[in-house]
Amino acid sequence: MNGYLNESNFMMVEEGFTTRDLLENLLVELCQASDQQAFFVADLGDIVKKHLCFLKALPRVKPYFSVKCNSSEGVIRLLAELGTGFACTNKAEIARVQSIGVPADKIFYSSPCKQVAHIKYAASHGVQLVTFDNEVELSKVARSHPHARVLLGIAADSSPFVHPSMTFGTTLESCRHLLETAKEQAVEVVGISFHLGSRGVEPQAFAQSVAAAQLAFEMGTELGYHMHLLDIGGGFPGSEDTRARFEEIAAMINSALDLYFPAGCGVEIIARPGRYYVTSAFTFAASVTAREEVPTEQPSSDGRWVTRHCCILVPCSHSISPLQRPCPDHPSHSSSLRGPPGGTEDRIADGLELPQLQVGDWLIFKDMGAYTITTSSPLGGCPQPHVTYAMSRLAWKAIQLFQGKPPQTEDDRESLCAPLSCGWEMAETLCVTPVFTPASII
Repeated sequence: MNGYLNESNFMMVEEGFTTRDLLENLLVELCQASDQQAFFVADLGDIVKKHLCFLKALPRVKPYFSVKCNSSEGVIRLLAELGTGFACTNKAEIARVQSIGVPADKIFYSSPCKQVAHIKYAASHGVQLVTFDNEVELSKVARSHPHARVLLGIAADSSPFVHPSMTFGTTLESCRHLLETAKEQAVEVVGISFHLGSRGVEPQAFAQSVAAAQLAFEMGTELGYHMHLLDIGGGFPGSEDTRARFEEIAAMINSALDLYFPAGCGVEIIARPGRYYVTSAFTFAASVTAREEVPTEQPSSDGRWVTRHCCILVPCSHSISPLQRPCPDHPSHSSSLRGPPGGTEDRIADGLELPQLQVGDWLIFKDMGAYTITTSSPLGGCPQPHVTYAMSRLAWKAIQLFQGKPPQTEDDRESLCAPLSCGWEMAETLCVTPVFTPASII
C-alpha cells in the first residue's frame, strides 16, 4: 500500500450494506440529536470501480484527477492510493494535494489563467508541469517559473453554441507564433494540451482534437522542441444519463490515438477526468428549514409550493431529476427548491412535483459528487457539509490486489468478482416510507 489511505479514513461496510442503508442510519442519528445539518455520503468503492474501468477502457492514458471538481480529503487520499496524478488550478489545490504527501511530479498546474503568486508557489514547491495558451500567460511563466515544463493549450470546443471569447486554448493558426515566442523566452515546451469541457461532449470531438494536437506537435518538433506529452483534458461523463457513454468516448479516443499518436511513438498521454470519478459516488442529504405556500388566488402565482432551504450547497447547474418522480403514497404539489439565502443565486430548481413538505423533512440527491465541494470556503458563510466516507470490504481488497498484494485466502480471491461499490444495490426510487418522526425521506 502507498500509505495515503487506511481504514481509519473511511467506514468499512460489508457486502449487501448499501449507501441507502448508511443514509438512513445517519438520518436517524441526526434526528435523535436534533441536528439538521446537511451532509454527504461518499461511496469510495464507486470511485475504485470507475478507476479500474478507466484503466481498462483507456490503457494508454494516465489519469490526473481534476481537483477543482472535488477536493474532499477522502477522494484525494483514495486516488493518491490508486496512483493517479492530480490536475490543480491554484495554490490552494496544490497545497491540499501535497499536504497528504503527493509528490510534485504527480501534479499538473493546469489552469489556463494563473496568478503570478500561484506560479511562484508552484515553482517553489517543485511543481513543474504547467500550461499556457497566450503570450501573457507565457510571459508570466517565463518570469516566475523558468524551469517549468510547459504544455501549449489549443482550442478544442465541442459546442457550436459557445462564444469564442468564453473558451480557452489558442487556434492552430496561432500555435507557431506562440511556440516561436516560447523559444525566444527559453521556455521548455514539452507537448500539447486541450480540454473539451464536461457537458454535451460528442465522441467525435475528441478525435478532431487529437488530430489538431498532432499538427501542433509537428510545429513544435520543427522548432526543435522535444514534444513528448499530450494532455487530452476532461469531458468524461460521470453518470449514465448522458448523451454519450464513457465507453463510446473511450473507443473514439483509442482510435484517434492509434492513428495520430501510435504506440511506440514516444508520446505519453494523460487526461484530466473530474466528473467521471466522483459524480455517482456522492449522495447529498439536506433538511427543509423553512416553507412558504404561495396561494393560488394571487395573480402572480401559479399555485406552486415554495420550499426554502438553508445551507444546501447545490450548484444551480446540477440536475435533480430523480426528485421529479412523484411519490405514489402522497399527493404531489408543484414545488420550488431554494438554497442558502443571501447568495447571488439561491435557486436550485422549479416546477418539481413533490409531496407537501414540512420543516424537518429530508431531501436526498444522488449523483452529487461533482463541483459541490470546494477547496476554499463557500460563499454565504455556511460551513461545508460533513462527508461520511464508506467503502465495501471487497473494494478495499481490490485496492490491495491492484497494488500487487495477493488475496490472503481463497474466499478473498472469489469475493473480488462481486460488486465493488456499497451502493451497487441502491434502490432506483428515492421515495420510501418514513422511518422516523418528524422527518421523512423523499
